Amino acid sequence: MAESQNVEWKESWHDEYLKWICGFANAQGGKIYIGTNDDGTVIGVKGSKKLMEDIPNKVRDVLGIIVDVNLLTEEGKDYIEICVNPNTYPVNYRGEYHYRSGSTKQLLKGQVLN
Repeated sequence: MAESQNVEWKESWHDEYLKWICGFANAQGGKIYIGTNDDGTVIGVKGSKKLMEDIPNKVRDVLGIIVDVNLLTEEGKDYIEICVNPNTYPVNYRGEYHYRSGSTKQLLKGQVLN
């Protein structure tokens, strides 16, 4: 299964992925899977228990929204599903507005912000 408008695969967590969450919230919503490779195969994620606490807190503190964060297991490997609902008000990441279009994240600037 390939990445799409509503699905993003990531091998590990990096705080810059808050931009992707912002992009999903400003678009149609979506899911990010942490601990998967680019084709969606589960490879597992280290520190999954800590990430289950860190990710929702960072999303709340930086973006001001709430997301569902679920710990899933496949073939003994933990991975994390982050479910982002579309938001009715624009969400920003440190003053930047991101938007999910197709399988890309775009930074919105200038006239498009209106």
